[in-house]
Amino acid sequence: MSKSVLTPQADDFPRWYQEVLAKAEMAENGPGRGTMIIRPWGYGIWELVQRAMDDLIKATGHSNAYFPLFIPYNFLQREAAHVEGFSPELAVVTIGGGEELAEPLVVRPTSETVIGDAMSRWIQSYRDLPLLLNQWANVVRWELRPRLFLRTTEFLWQEGHTAHTSWDDAQAETMRILDEVYFAVIDGVLGVPVIRGRKTDRERFAGARVTYTLEGLMRDGKALQMGTSHNMGTNFAKAFDISYQSEGGTEELANTTSWGVSTRVVGGVVMAHGDDRGLRLPPLVSPVQVVVLAVKPEALDACRRLTDDIAATGVRVKLDDRTDTSFGRRAVEWELKGVPVRIELGPRDVEQGQAVVVRRDVDGKQPTPLEGFAAGMPSMLEDVQRSLYDQAVARRNEMTADVDSADAIDGPGFFRIGWDALGREDGEAKLAERAYSVRCLVKSDGSVPAPDDSDDLIAYVAKAY
Repeated sequence: MSKSVLTPQADDFPRWYQEVLAKAEMAENGPGRGTMIIRPWGYGIWELVQRAMDDLIKATGHSNAYFPLFIPYNFLQREAAHVEGFSPELAVVTIGGGEELAEPLVVRPTSETVIGDAMSRWIQSYRDLPLLLNQWANVVRWELRPRLFLRTTEFLWQEGHTAHTSWDDAQAETMRILDEVYFAVIDGVLGVPVIRGRKTDRERFAGARVTYTLEGLMRDGKALQMGTSHNMGTNFAKAFDISYQSEGGTEELANTTSWGVSTRVVGGVVMAHGDDRGLRLPPLVSPVQVVVLAVKPEALDACRRLTDDIAATGVRVKLDDRTDTSFGRRAVEWELKGVPVRIELGPRDVEQGQAVVVRRDVDGKQPTPLEGFAAGMPSMLEDVQRSLYDQAVARRNEMTADVDSADAIDGPGFFRIGWDALGREDGEAKLAERAYSVRCLVKSDGSVPAPDDSDDLIAYVAKAY
């Protein structure tokens, strides 16, 4: 591939990112400020993320529902911390049908308030709990510096909202989602290694009692928040009267949770795995896992047979039979799109009973016998998935440093420092002056801290998207 196809990451990573999204036909800016058009290739990745996550959400007992896009403004005002946290990002409708509305409507920035209102009607008794809901939807937050997938005015996501009889049950739910759903998908399906930890009070979600996060490190050394899970305690229950009659006959407030993952994770896949030749997609989230590239028209029949044989193994395979387009141009196109395995098959290869295999996770081409080739494709894709993950882990480890003082925090990557050595909240505020933030807190053994853990904490610090 020509070096001029993409700006090298080392020269200008943000420009590389924008060029990849454009040339791999993933997304483009919409006509409205900060909006995004997700093209079929990018949306195909999101669909696979959705499918994997939705299966796990349902497996953990949740049901999908849908709530309104427009929320009465007074709903947000009923929970002070919540409205304060979202006020700068709100889009508000004041005119409808050509007339000024009696009460403004907020375009959904998140659904805690409208779902809390519904929960107050749906929950009467302890028998109605736990109530486990999930919603796939779009939300709007007025971004000052939009960037495709990472921060756009409108984006797609899922948001879970649950209600429980006790703090302990809500906390167990908060951690179940973090570990059994989010970590399983982001680490295991997207192949992006993440640090699980607790947010500081400064970084905690507006209105939550405690927030947990999954933080990935991108190839430029910046952190990306890939998902969050919040224990809201009784904050929203107080504001929206989400109460129930206990088994003993007393009136009690429910404890609620909230958790979400957005299309931001698609940008995370691009930045965690991509190289100077374009995307490198883990097979589990690649819309096409294998492309069979016919070099010449004379090889088309053999290519069709091979494609059918691979499809029979359950692999997502596509035949590129555009022999009227140059072979080099087509090869570059599929490399940009990050298809995990490309198979090149020409007349001479057919005569020799072999195909040329190009794996996106490694350099070079490998001639491979056609006999039994299709049957081994699922195993090869497992190798690619594992390889991309291992490479991402190695890069993160190389860009993670242990330091003893905030003065040593300088440059890209994760910096690990004792929460006490940093100076806790005072040190965190000083870091913000240099555009660094505490991405999360973990225990010294790497485990996730409980809500009330205040000792033996390690801060992961980085510049972030």
